[in-house]
Amino acid sequence: MKNIYLDHAATSPVHPDVIERITSVMQEIYGNPSSIHSFGRRARQIVDDARTTIAKSIGCKYNELIFTSGGTEADNLAIKGIAQSYHGQGKHIITSSIEHHAVLHTCHSLEKEGFEVTYLPVNEEGLISLEELKDALRDDTILVSIMFGNNEVGTIQPILEIGDLLENHQAYFHTDAVQAYGLIPIDVNTLKVDALSVSAHKVNGPKGTGFLYVKEGINLSPALHGGEQERKRRAGTENVTNIAGFEEAVKIAQSTMEQKAAYYRKLKSLLVKELQEREVKFYINGNQESSLPHVLNLSFPGLDVEAFLVNLDLGGVSVSSGSACTAGSIEPSHVLSAMFGSDSERLRNSIRFSFGLFNTEEDIVDAAEVVAAVAKRLTSY
Repeated sequence: MKNIYLDHAATSPVHPDVIERITSVMQEIYGNPSSIHSFGRRARQIVDDARTTIAKSIGCKYNELIFTSGGTEADNLAIKGIAQSYHGQGKHIITSSIEHHAVLHTCHSLEKEGFEVTYLPVNEEGLISLEELKDALRDDTILVSIMFGNNEVGTIQPILEIGDLLENHQAYFHTDAVQAYGLIPIDVNTLKVDALSVSAHKVNGPKGTGFLYVKEGINLSPALHGGEQERKRRAGTENVTNIAGFEEAVKIAQSTMEQKAAYYRKLKSLLVKELQEREVKFYINGNQESSLPHVLNLSFPGLDVEAFLVNLDLGGVSVSSGSACTAGSIEPSHVLSAMFGSDSERLRNSIRFSFGLFNTEEDIVDAAEVVAAVAKRLTSY
């Protein structure tokens, strides 16, 4: 049976060139980057070169980039680091109701410390309202954290407009760009963002590595205490092999960005067309005019998401839903709940398809055939 992986928004396969780079560094470079001898200097050069390459990819300075263990740590470090450093100027934070849990749970944690958080609602396309953001701003607002592109439905937020809105306000602007980075051009200066989070394993790099951009001059309370790595902002010996692999993944992503984005949009349109031709009933969740090129979230009326996912997997198609399926229970997607309400049927019948490395048009046609067969078997139409 052919297995088709359509869950790249969850994680992506490591690119062969990245594997080669990681293997080479692991075999040849084993010094500690903080050591002053030749072995340490070779390791330090790997980290420095990667920092330079990756900084250029978002238009920031070399010293504005902090390597982390991934997107979750980057989000935590940005939000807690800024909030705890500037609490004297206010304790109000604004975010959206559809953020990744790395942002939402961090905000919940800060609420226990006395911070006040405003969670902006979204419309049925998953978009926040700039007017509601403007109305929510207060004199004591110190941080606004709005994700670049949503991981479940793909909706892209008006990041440029938010940056313009906050330009003359004391609040710092953080964006979780984990899903957008590598597929959408990002320049932190043009967007006027103060902090930005990225994870390597979403761009065909290794798991357990990411970065946080923090604009020069912004104070950041460290989450980890120890050595003086990452300019005293993130203690711990750098993961040299993964950082080297991350650099290689970034080089590939930057050189193929436009081509890949166009191809993934083609695969997205192809899947929709193939399902329509097979007379499968579905609705598209999210804003299709402003959407990540690789994410497609579909609602299938009359279907149970857990049974649907299991049967698709048995048919060789690996996808996911906005729900966390556990033993005998389903936790509804907070994103779809924010978009459609907690009583909406879409919370129980929506599937996310996400495209990436190694997917072919033939894969999409074959996947559509399996989806159609399973959908018709599990429903009455």
